Parts: sequence; C-alpha cells; structure tokens
Amino acid sequence: MIKEFLSAKYLAWHILIALVLAVVVAATIRNPGFGLTDETLASISSWIHIPGKLFVNALKMVVVPLVFAAIAVGVAGMASQKSIGRIGSKTIALYLVTGFIAIFTGLILVNVIQPGNMSEDAALALVESVEGSADQVDMTNRVQGRSWWDLVQILVRAVPPNIFDALTNNSGLLAIIFVSVVFGFFTTKLDGPIRETMENLWQGMYDLTITVTLWIIRFAPIGVFALVTVVIIDTGFKAFGPLAWFVVTVLAALILHFFVWLPLMQLFLGRVSPFKYYSKVVKAQLTAFSTASSSATLPLTIESAQNAGVSKRVSSFVLPLGATVNMDGTALYECVVVIFIAQIYAATTGEPFGIVNQILVVLLALVTSIGVAGVPAASLVAITLILGAVGLPVEWLAIIIAVDRILDMCRTSTNVTSDLTVAAIVARSEGEELPEVKAA
Repeated sequence: MIKEFLSAKYLAWHILIALVLAVVVAATIRNPGFGLTDETLASISSWIHIPGKLFVNALKMVVVPLVFAAIAVGVAGMASQKSIGRIGSKTIALYLVTGFIAIFTGLILVNVIQPGNMSEDAALALVESVEGSADQVDMTNRVQGRSWWDLVQILVRAVPPNIFDALTNNSGLLAIIFVSVVFGFFTTKLDGPIRETMENLWQGMYDLTITVTLWIIRFAPIGVFALVTVVIIDTGFKAFGPLAWFVVTVLAALILHFFVWLPLMQLFLGRVSPFKYYSKVVKAQLTAFSTASSSATLPLTIESAQNAGVSKRVSSFVLPLGATVNMDGTALYECVVVIFIAQIYAATTGEPFGIVNQILVVLLALVTSIGVAGVPAASLVAITLILGAVGLPVEWLAIIIAVDRILDMCRTSTNVTSDLTVAAIVARSEGEELPEVKAA
C-alpha cells in the first residue's frame, strides 16, 4: 500500500503534501518562541533553498530543447496538414479572450472591494512606511530606465541575429519560438530522406527531452517543499496585515478566474469536464505555484496536457506560445495593483480615478502582460509603465512588494491553467476526442 502510494501515479498528492509540510515547517521556524535572529533565519533559508534552486534549474535546463523540438514537431505536423494558420488564429483569439476576462474580473472586484479606499491618515501612513525603504530602493533600481521602448524591443528580439545565442537564453523564449516555427515549417519543404531525417531529429529531441523531464519531476515534492518554505521564512505573515484587503481582492479575482471562468470555457467551448481536466493537470498547476515561473513549468505543462489526451500537434504549439504571451493572472494583477494605488492616491489627494483612466488601465494591462514576458522583473516593469501612463506615483509600487512573491505564485498557477484551458479547447475544436476528460 505504502509502496504504491510512493509511485509516480500519486505525484500530485506528494506535491500537495509537500506544500502543507512547507507551511508547517516555515511557520514553526518563524515562531518567536524559538528566538531565532534574522541572520539565523536567513542562513536557514539559504540552505533550504538549495534543493529548490536545483529543481528549478533542472526544469529550466530542458525548457529550450523542449520548446524548440516541440514547436518544430508541432508546426511540421500542422504545415503538412495545412492547419497551422487555423490553429494559430484560434490560439491567439482565445488567449486574448481569456486575458480580457481576467482583467475585467480584477477591475470589477477592485472597484467593489476598494482595498485602497481608506482614511487620509491611514493612506499617508502606508505611503510613508515605504518611502526610502529598502523595498522602494530595490524596486526603483530594477525598473530604472524602463520605458515603452522596452515593449518594442521585445518584438525586435523575437527575430534573433544569432540562433545559437537565442538557444542559450531561457529568457528569450519568443525568439526560440520564432526560430523553431521557421525550422519546423520549412522541414516540410524538404524532399525524400533529408526531410525524414530532419523530422526524426526533431521527434528524437522531443522524446528525449520529455523522458528527462519525467525523471526531473519525480523530485518535484522536494523542490516544492524547499521553494515554498523559503518564501514563507523570508516574507512571513506580518506583511499581510496592512495589505489584507489588497491580498483578498487579488486572491478573490484569481480564484474566480481559476475556478469559474476558465472551467466554464472548458465546459461550454471545449466540452471538457473541468473536474476531470484539472485532476489530470494538477501537477503542472502545483509546480507553477511553487516555482512562480510559467517557463520553468512548461515541460510539466506539456506532459500534463498530453496526459489528458491533448495531441502532441496541438500541445507542442499552443502551450509554449502561451508560456510566453498568455499571462491572465499577471494581467489581472497589474490591473488590481494600479487601481489599488489609484485609490490610495485619491485618499491622499482627493483626486478620483475616472472611468476613462480605468479603461486605459485595462488595455495597457493586456498589452504589457504580453509584451514584457521576456523582460527581467516583468510584472514590476509592466506596472511601472502603466502607473506612469495614467499619472500615478511609480514609487508607490513598493507598497505591494512585501506580498508580491506569494501573489506571484498564485497568478503563475492561473497563467498556466489558462494555457492548459486554451490547449484543451483548441484540441476539441480540431476534432480530438479527449475521452478521459470529455464532458458527459
């Protein structure tokens, strides 16, 4: 019985248990009764972080070869069937739809709950608490010199001047996707044994990378435990006090998108049972939560989708593209953060944040969530650009830094779930049955 439970079949349960243990262990270590100093906590955190870092590095190690091979195989298959344009247009359209739904969910909840609607004294105290703080200085350094030109450069970098340089850069997934699409498409233009050799090369690289990925994810519970424990040790729970309503607003919006809108899309657009589908992809969702990285989770995302019955042809194209451009949770978060800061600004200055500005925030949140996916400190850069565009103090972004990491984990899991939702809908629209997750 125990031996069977320890098998890979129950990996999702292993990860869930690791998450619970991480919370318990971290809360115990941070207990004031132990009398541990900040230096000691930092030292413990550093040691615990090592297996987590190794796990994330191992996942990132296979991202580039997997993305390249998966898209090359998928595009070659679609090109030979003349379906690449059809699948591509469906994918982009659905990603835009899920993005808009996520942003409007955040917009409605932040206006209903109004986490930044407080007395002038409380608002001033919150602002003064971060002015000149280490968080504000760190945030300023990370976003200093950023501008809208960074969005344009994202598109420029999509066509790399050096293929080999692009293939050694995990943050340049858009360039890798472009190169692999070109190679996969023109593989179908070759003739005879050469074409067969190239198709076998891409397929062999893909199968090898998936095999390595399956081996790496057996260590997921250890990695998840380390990563989550470190986050809680480093951030604690005290930071949630002054920002409680902000955290509630973000989590409520993410939960609504995760458990209501995406399942409804699965059910009515894809004729897929949300409960059955989520049970098949839960490993990817939990890994996304712990790593806070859509890219690092991508190998497991593809494996989970195929485990649910989504074909290699669809999953190998839709999911790598989604890990780069489809950021529902991020877009929702950007919207909530900006309007939360706008509410604080109104409390301190008396200047309301009008409907026109809110509509502008919606549009900018969608654009920036797509455009800055490959830029370091992507969410901070995006929010900074939006704050500047609507005339709000960029420095006040430091207010939410203390809770950003935990919320980052939640929104990344939402990002990955949205990718998986679109993959299932596209697969069903292409006539795939998905018998194990099909709605009755």
